[in-house]
Amino acid sequence: MNRRNVLQGLAALIALPLLPSCSRAVPPQAAAAPAMGTGAAAASEATAATAGGKVVPLKKPHSEWRKVLSPAAYAVLFEEGTERPFSSPLDKEKRAGTFLCAACYLPLFTSANKFDSGTGWPSFTREIAGHTATTRDFKMIVPRTEYHCARCGGHQGHIFDDGPAPLGKRWCNNGVALRFVPKDQSLPALRS
Repeated sequence: MNRRNVLQGLAALIALPLLPSCSRAVPPQAAAAPAMGTGAAAASEATAATAGGKVVPLKKPHSEWRKVLSPAAYAVLFEEGTERPFSSPLDKEKRAGTFLCAACYLPLFTSANKFDSGTGWPSFTREIAGHTATTRDFKMIVPRTEYHCARCGGHQGHIFDDGPAPLGKRWCNNGVALRFVPKDQSLPALRS
């Protein structure tokens, strides 16, 4: 056996486990969140963004998003960037309320599911059911589960298996990709 065949065989063995996950999206999390429960305003917003219980995708060119978002928000949401840890005030947000996608304003998380992970990014134990979608991310070589807004496709963060019980998940979000609305305020209309 010559050296080239050995090296090609080793490369194939290393790449083999990655091939199936490169070609498919990760299914939604089995432990989905219950309904939002943040009042009539939140319920009407969720209804407006859905058709038959499913989020309706928003088709909007990235050039249009660039016009309405800050450069930092655009870089995270539509170029899949990552903000510096401990740079977002939402990491320390403790009030009751709803966390929306900063691009299209779809509610993604409730404060009831937020916790301090100590990582420097806002973290949640679960999402609002059906309001996020996931894909496999290989940017750090090791496969990770990336999640994004189910409506506009804006990148939010990654899901890790080191969250608190009972679900054990940590939805690690870029703060600049979120907008917080306190419970005593109405949710804004969804962007179109």
